[in-house]
Amino acid sequence: MLDQSNELAAWDRDHFFHPSTHMGTHARGESPTRIMAGGEGVTVWDNNGKKSIDAFAGLYCVNVGYGRQKIADAIAAQAKNLAYYHAYVGHGTEASITLAKMIIDRAPKGMSRVYFGLSGSDANETNIKLIWYYNNVLGRPEKKKIISRWRGYHGSGVMTGSLTGLDLFHNAFDLPRAPILHTEAPYYFRRSDRSMSEEQFSQYCADKLEEMILAEGPETVAAFIGEPILGTGGIVPPPAGYWQKIQAVLKKYDVLLVADEVVTGFGRLGTMFGSDHYDIKPDLITIAKGLTSAYAPLSGVIVSDKVWQVLVQGSDKLGSLGHGWTYSAHPICVAAGVANLELIDEMDLVRNAGETGTYFRAELAKAVGGHRHVGDVRGDGMLAAVEFVADKDDRVFFDASRKIGPQVATALAERGVIGRAMPQGDILGFAPPLCLTREEADIVVSKTADAVNSVFGHG
Repeated sequence: MLDQSNELAAWDRDHFFHPSTHMGTHARGESPTRIMAGGEGVTVWDNNGKKSIDAFAGLYCVNVGYGRQKIADAIAAQAKNLAYYHAYVGHGTEASITLAKMIIDRAPKGMSRVYFGLSGSDANETNIKLIWYYNNVLGRPEKKKIISRWRGYHGSGVMTGSLTGLDLFHNAFDLPRAPILHTEAPYYFRRSDRSMSEEQFSQYCADKLEEMILAEGPETVAAFIGEPILGTGGIVPPPAGYWQKIQAVLKKYDVLLVADEVVTGFGRLGTMFGSDHYDIKPDLITIAKGLTSAYAPLSGVIVSDKVWQVLVQGSDKLGSLGHGWTYSAHPICVAAGVANLELIDEMDLVRNAGETGTYFRAELAKAVGGHRHVGDVRGDGMLAAVEFVADKDDRVFFDASRKIGPQVATALAERGVIGRAMPQGDILGFAPPLCLTREEADIVVSKTADAVNSVFGHG
């Protein structure tokens, strides 16, 4: 087994181009290769037999947990009966049609149709094209600019990487590209004016958005995109009143709202959608990760009735919509989606995400919130983050070169728990499978406290 592991590790360094990886250190063997072999519930193990609680559910995505036979059986049955057929010109399968209905039945009020893709990135590429098409059909060819937020994450393609507001995804890629703009992140902990209340900061964010729309010209601004809760940008819940104030500005200037629910969709906040949780009324919703719990790649755009009616007008005027992916509504993937949504209901995971998530965050705050180098413990539903600071009283941040967040994440991994060092700041993130129990949450909290103390000392 050891010889095989060493051989696989060598092949990995020599042939496998990993995403979001430091290419030099990995290829030279200066950073470890971990070859994953199996999983059950919230636990995964590698080919050396080391077990870990996956407290980030892969990449916020294995919502039902690992090893669910129901989904594996659905994938196998579909592959045996009909592994592939396209969805062009009205073709469908029982699974694709069923899943579309299941999604609309669970979606916020006013949503009408589902367009399927494979990743959150391609779903947001679809959103961009639909927004532009929508305004062309309405005779508004200048209304094309899309406003995102700094620290938002919406994908890593050319246009979706432009929507993303994180430096890592822009550096040396000639991004962001027009007509994408970025406004204030709703990051209350990092507000420049510390005297502001949450409501005041929310109003400040709404004012900055309105200033941008007016400066650009409302006739040129087509849409605003935002995650209900910032994900990769730091797991940052919106401050009080934020979404109500933002939506008032968008309505005033006839700007479409895209809710990027790739992370929050299908239960993570203790509601089926984050839009339900924060009373967001979107025109388009982006879905992916939790749609299949990552058992197969699948994404979607949920289109509101308002937008759908205009798309129909466009098709009547212009003919068939010239947009499609070869693997849209891939039969194996949508079969996984049907089984996954059934399992979410059967296991009562939406309720568990809310209740166990609340317990987990409260225990995490008790365990590490008082540490002299912990500036913030935050989150919502089954999402949590711990942000580290050099000086708590004066909110002084560590120099990025010290890599404090990665140090804590490494110490946590050594103790058998996987958290995520978030990419822009010294932030340790958690997004466990929605099946996490209180007993498992206690282990994650205890190991996190040990990891923090091992890096900083008791404090």
